[in-house]
Amino acid sequence: MIGSLISSIIIGGLAGFFAEKLMKSEMGLIANILLGIAGGLAANFILPLLGIGIIGWIPAILAATAGACLLIFLARLIKGKKAA
Repeated sequence: MIGSLISSIIIGGLAGFFAEKLMKSEMGLIANILLGIAGGLAANFILPLLGIGIIGWIPAILAATAGACLLIFLARLIKGKKAA
């Protein structure tokens, strides 16, 4: 349980960092970790629906990064619509 939590935080932190760089978003460490964890949860929900399994650290980081990028994209869409 604790090992799983620690690995989720590590994967989330890395994924959030990578998503921040890919999407050119300015956030802090805590936001990166939370965004990466949320992105990982989103990816772990969506990918199995598409028949894609995630096994191992690198695929988990890639999936969480993709999920975090998707969340950043959606947040920008919502934020942009409010400003218009």
